[in-house]
Amino acid sequence: MVRLHGRARRLVARSWVLSWLYYRLHGLRLAGRPGEHVWYFAYGANMHDRAFRQRRRMRPVEQRVGRIRGYRLRFNLEGRPKGRAAPANLASDAEAEVWGVLYKVTRRDLLRLDATEGVPGRGYRPHWFEAEDRNGSMLSVVAYIAHGNETDGTPSLRYLTLLREGARANGLPGHWLQFLNNVRHAKSPEVAE
Repeated sequence: MVRLHGRARRLVARSWVLSWLYYRLHGLRLAGRPGEHVWYFAYGANMHDRAFRQRRRMRPVEQRVGRIRGYRLRFNLEGRPKGRAAPANLASDAEAEVWGVLYKVTRRDLLRLDATEGVPGRGYRPHWFEAEDRNGSMLSVVAYIAHGNETDGTPSLRYLTLLREGARANGLPGHWLQFLNNVRHAKSPEVAE
């Protein structure tokens, strides 16, 4: 498996042809045209403007509140620092649903987002879902899922704050805000005296 980092990854993300080849090397198919619009479902830190619009420099043409049924939110990935952070992930669960933000972006923007999320690679993989927006409209959306640990870890307070603030700022339902407020965060390491 070929892994690119830094400048090389950004260069590939700017070229549709190079990205097409790079994705094929990783067993993924790059479909559509660069200017075509797709919906991306953010359920983690990307719900927060600071993460999505500022850090990742994404410029969605539209956004909505929505959910994916048949999945639940888990914190079963290994984050940094190791053992004290656990990023969000989706796991199949017929009785559950996950709320988040639906962003309409171009496929070229999605390539840039992929690059910031380590796609393709050993982490997240893009998956297509049927999501429902707040008005009941169904949309075909892409979201990232990774092969997670059997047991959940504990997200950092910084990460969990991004989720909570992003959910509040985007007007996610009260029961989802309550769910996020009930997620325990990792304790900060004790400062040595």
